[in-house]
Amino acid sequence: MNHRTTVRRRSLAGGALALAAALTLAGCNDDSGSSGTQTAKKPELKVGGAYIPEPTMDDMAAGFFTLTNKGGAADRLTSATSDVAGAVTLHSTKDGVMKEQKSFDVPADGELVLASGGNHLMLEELKHKPKRGEKVAMTLHFQKSDPITIEVPVKEATYRPEQPGGGSKTSHGTHMSHGTPMSHDTHMSH
Repeated sequence: MNHRTTVRRRSLAGGALALAAALTLAGCNDDSGSSGTQTAKKPELKVGGAYIPEPTMDDMAAGFFTLTNKGGAADRLTSATSDVAGAVTLHSTKDGVMKEQKSFDVPADGELVLASGGNHLMLEELKHKPKRGEKVAMTLHFQKSDPITIEVPVKEATYRPEQPGGGSKTSHGTHMSHGTPMSHDTHMSH
């Protein structure tokens, strides 16, 4: 075997190894879109339709909004804060009874709706009773996304926005009993 043949075989072997390595790396990135593109997907959150009905009580109020996620990844609303409240808690409503929740899912390419008669925020231990026409600053905190601060207008106590498809969500009435021990006899208007 002469020197030329040995060099040529080594070059072919080296080229084959380089090609195999390149194909292996390309295969890692083209695993049906699961490696490269899924890690790039993230939530894209936007708040709309936020309002607080003017509270009928001095120490608590309810907050409502729609959180739209146009991103390809889900997120979770984990808490909220406001300067006007000592605490802001997340609540679901089922059969007219409110129950405190640790978080709410925000589905990928979907929305989380907080509305009268359903999921909502409770602003508790109010430092002052918000009046119609005021705006209340509130910061929403998420599992993955950065916090979002919103200015929430205070509407009249009977305000009910139109829901998609017509009508408003008032079929459960305006009084709901709160399922926590501290105010189990309390009825509040949403």
